[in-house]
Amino acid sequence: MEVGRSIPRVDAADKVTGRAKYTDDLCPRPVLEAKILHSTIANGWVKSMDISAAQALPGVVKVLTCFDVPDIQYPTPGHPWSVEKAHQDVSDRKLLNRRVRIYGDDIAAVVAEDEITARRALELIRVEYEEYPVVLEAEQAMAEGAPVLHEEHPDNVLAKMDLRTPMPESDFHSVEDVLACPAYYQFRGRYDTQQVQHCHIENPISYAWMEGGRIVVVTSTQIPHIVRRVIGQAMGIGWGSIRVIKPYIGGGFGNKQEVLYEPLNAWLTTQVGGRCVRLDVSREETFQNTRSRHPISFDVAAAVDGDMRLMARSCTAVSNQGGYASHGHSIVANAVTGFRQLYLDRIGHHSTAYTVYTNRPAPGAMRGYGIPQCNFAVECMMDDIARERGWDPKAFRLANLMPLGYVDPFNGITCHSTGLAECIEKGADFIGWVELREKYKEQSGPVRRGVGMACFSYKTGVYPISLETASARLVLNQDGTVQLHLGATEIGQGGDTVFSQMAAQAIGIPTEDVHIVSFQDTDTAPFDTGAYASRQTYVTGKAIKKVGEEFREKLLAYAAELFPDASGLDIRERQVVDGAGEALISLADLAMNAFYSLEHSVHITAEDTNHCKENTFAFGCCFAEVEVDIPVGKVRVLRIVNVHDSGKLINPALAEAQVHGGMSMGIGYALTEEMKFDPKTGRLLNGNLLDYKMPTSMDHPELTALFVETDDPSGPFGNKALGEPPTIPVAPAIRNAVLQATGVAVNSLPLSPQKLVEEFTRGGLI
Repeated sequence: MEVGRSIPRVDAADKVTGRAKYTDDLCPRPVLEAKILHSTIANGWVKSMDISAAQALPGVVKVLTCFDVPDIQYPTPGHPWSVEKAHQDVSDRKLLNRRVRIYGDDIAAVVAEDEITARRALELIRVEYEEYPVVLEAEQAMAEGAPVLHEEHPDNVLAKMDLRTPMPESDFHSVEDVLACPAYYQFRGRYDTQQVQHCHIENPISYAWMEGGRIVVVTSTQIPHIVRRVIGQAMGIGWGSIRVIKPYIGGGFGNKQEVLYEPLNAWLTTQVGGRCVRLDVSREETFQNTRSRHPISFDVAAAVDGDMRLMARSCTAVSNQGGYASHGHSIVANAVTGFRQLYLDRIGHHSTAYTVYTNRPAPGAMRGYGIPQCNFAVECMMDDIARERGWDPKAFRLANLMPLGYVDPFNGITCHSTGLAECIEKGADFIGWVELREKYKEQSGPVRRGVGMACFSYKTGVYPISLETASARLVLNQDGTVQLHLGATEIGQGGDTVFSQMAAQAIGIPTEDVHIVSFQDTDTAPFDTGAYASRQTYVTGKAIKKVGEEFREKLLAYAAELFPDASGLDIRERQVVDGAGEALISLADLAMNAFYSLEHSVHITAEDTNHCKENTFAFGCCFAEVEVDIPVGKVRVLRIVNVHDSGKLINPALAEAQVHGGMSMGIGYALTEEMKFDPKTGRLLNGNLLDYKMPTSMDHPELTALFVETDDPSGPFGNKALGEPPTIPVAPAIRNAVLQATGVAVNSLPLSPQKLVEEFTRGGLI
């Protein structure tokens, strides 16, 4: 069995020795350098621009401005394209923007012979603006008289949704009736999440040139086939005239599921005669000008009966979208959907969501895609209700979990398997839930301890909300090994390794005999929409299994030609064997015959597409034990454990590593990370890794990952999502542990020292 083995990553040696080649390692030298001029206002228009001094600087090849770019508005998010206009992304920006909507907006670009000259030229450009008031908060932007950011949306509301689940026959006519019924305990609360950055190691970078009348772009991206399409849309040219190559990528977490600078780079090379242009984005630009996690506010209500059963809930979410649509309404829509799905409302549920334009840097996709935000709201709510009612938070959750066979009434996604209850019990046993809850129940003094928990559910991929398709190709080598070629992308998560294991399992050969092509090239790679939505081991895995089985049948069919009297042919230990298990021919010898036979020479290959029309839920929980120093507002995480139901594990060691990374990201989200802005100018104040406080190894406790393996019937190998889930429940688990330790409910993130001291003071602890 290859699936289920903890084998080392196939790219491990190359990455730890430095042999792995990332985008900048492959860039030819010398190369023209491009740098971008960013606006010094957050809202307004560029009235005029004087580029004469910059253009005259020796070494400057070309200065191009927002007045020069094609008059084409295009979409940037990494969603599959749709032939139906209603399912297409919002097109609301140009290659360079004359209408400024964020501080640091892209308004001009310089192409020079070297980087220093390009930077000097930027300083010589003079810009005249027409400036408008700055609006950074969604509530401000929705208020009457607020400045309009996009004429198509005069109220600054990009989109709104209002969903009500079907209600059973009862005395209640609406969810609001249930939420007002005195027979039930009524709860209302508000929870707020903050804007944070992905902080991947490798900043966005690309280089582009022209070859044979086509544009070639080499870029660090999660979505090479989508990059190709967006470049074509932004420039108004045929998609076939563009070639995109994706080398190894130094992380993305969703930020590189957006096509922000590749279209500009592609256009710049056409303006300098097809010469190679490198566009490297600094860390400060990555913070200010790429994407981040949405700040979302949740107003929630719940009605609960005396047996701990949720009868009805409502949720109103307002998402701050910043200056550009990016992924648009899909993230807050996903958030309120996730809020509804995790727990069962016996009578009904009502969700409302708004996506609002403001002058903040535009958020986009980030690991979890709106679910970490909603999970903070729903899991804080569950603990707050349990505390007010005197219930054990674990028992309250167990009484309301999504049941096996649940079908979402709006999108039809089905719970095909669930081990969530087992996850909860396993995590509780590990942390010592019963003992610690009792031990920390009555405390005094300045330093106190607490234990908290949080659960989550997460769907696997984007079907049926969006297209799910993936293709795979297998090619036989002369030595009996195979080449695996995919459009799916390795982005640091171990994808190439599990893809290789899946192919090996389907064919019946060792994983060592699968040579995966890690670099995606849109000229040769099979089509796949890319790395996002925790979809690849599920969606691409189905394509790999399908093609692997087809490839296996072709090998055995050729073997049958060589051994016409044999029956029951199979592949075992690099041999073709007959029904009695006797070896007939090695795969290496079979391959040599297939390549060079004078009777029947054939290159054995298989390629196919899997159009995935299934989805399923992954589950899990987090338990955290913390120590709180009340006078200084300091939270120290003592122990933390995530327990996951991700179906069958393809590679248990890689699964554990994936969970550790997600838990680390969740700790930062809980305690320290937040993008801060000057309210007058909209300028980001901490857009660097010194002032933006990410937790380091010194801030981490021992990270523990546990699993409850289920066998999901919809997964290619019984597997389901794991990429994004580990980061989801960590923040509310830590918050709930602080609640138990102090009795103070902190309803916004992060749990920073200043905020905690203020909350503890209001709570009478200081």
